[in-house]
Amino acid sequence: MAQRAGHIATRSAVKLAAVAIVGILGFATPSPAQQPLVEKLVLNDTIQPITEGQLDRAVARANADGAQALLIEMNTPGGLLDSMRNMVSAILNSRVPVIVYVSPAGSRAGSAGFYLMEAADIAAMAPGTNAGAAHVVTELGKIDDTLMQKIENDAEALLRSSMVGRNRNIDAATAAAASSHSYTAVEARDQHLIDLIANNDAALLAALDGRTITRNNGATQVLHLAGARIIVIQPSLRDNMLGWLINPNIALLLLVGGALLIYLEFNSPGTIVPGALGTLMVLLAIFALNLLPIRYTAVLLLVAALILFLMEAKFGGHGVLAIAGILCLTFGTLTLVAAPIPEMGVSPWVAIAVGVAFGAITAFLVRLAVRARRMKSLLGVDALVGRAATAMEPLSPEGHVLVEGEIWRAVASEPVAAGSRLRVTSHEQYLLHVEPSGASAAHA
Repeated sequence: MAQRAGHIATRSAVKLAAVAIVGILGFATPSPAQQPLVEKLVLNDTIQPITEGQLDRAVARANADGAQALLIEMNTPGGLLDSMRNMVSAILNSRVPVIVYVSPAGSRAGSAGFYLMEAADIAAMAPGTNAGAAHVVTELGKIDDTLMQKIENDAEALLRSSMVGRNRNIDAATAAAASSHSYTAVEARDQHLIDLIANNDAALLAALDGRTITRNNGATQVLHLAGARIIVIQPSLRDNMLGWLINPNIALLLLVGGALLIYLEFNSPGTIVPGALGTLMVLLAIFALNLLPIRYTAVLLLVAALILFLMEAKFGGHGVLAIAGILCLTFGTLTLVAAPIPEMGVSPWVAIAVGVAFGAITAFLVRLAVRARRMKSLLGVDALVGRAATAMEPLSPEGHVLVEGEIWRAVASEPVAAGSRLRVTSHEQYLLHVEPSGASAAHA
């Protein structure tokens, strides 16, 4: 009995010890609810309306989830000025601190990306990255010097205002905007353009834990990021499709391909599929081009190219009009998008290939259509006028002749022998009028 009681006491002691250990571990390891949350957006694209929408949704989600910070891993060559302004505004108005981290190695925060980095509560770079070259490039081509100066001053003022309270070097940042100066990660840190250099996300958050930052509204906040749980915000299917569609080369190919399919539908009514598919492609191209800055002079060149192709087919310019149309089409497609950076423009190789191919195909198809319309009155018996015929029997003056492999009743202008070579001159209903051809007449 005493032995059984001893066993029970031993088991109870073991249970109490286990409970105590679990309790200690529970206090030592934070629960998922207590673990800091950092949401991460990977921005590896140009600055344009699609990435603007992604950033807006990421900021809204981080604010709604109560995250400790929003981490933006960025690699961008720059982009559109209007989109950049809206994205800077979203960063400055975020209730959650925003960390812009130029990573991985080889990445850059170029042009508009430099503005986003300097607007963030924390600016960081990975080794082997660079930032800068933030001079404003107008999308309108050559403009008045005074207007250009206004645009540049306005952009620089935005940069300076977004850096207030960040304890960063405004003069060095202004040099990047005024003279397109670029900085390596070490240079940016030494010039106080960024807060730190970190090798990866974990090292970055560990270095920022306990740091006090000054928000855009002047309030101070301490970052608690030790052991933070990072959740990557995945792009939606809509974002992926729009990101693919906004590529100027894709938009141009959709526009040209859709136009050809619509022409085929008009040329062969009733096929339905080319017309429906072509209309869809053209609408998608218009939607994509509407999100990009378009030069209307390039649109006029495209219209002029179409007119030249029609004139070549109708009047026969010995290829001169077609070549002029191809040149207009190539220059029009090449300058269609007023891109502030090369990554947002139409590739020269794509423009040349589309111009030559579309011009040649269009001129060929239009010429076929014009020729077919001219031949419409030569159907049936009318098509036999002027054709060669052979007398199957003596014609004195009527008999049967062979025309294009068919036997017809014919009347000759003079008696002819069987086997004579004839030519159809006219017809009455289904009775052909024939006369000896040149060789047969000379032989007679």
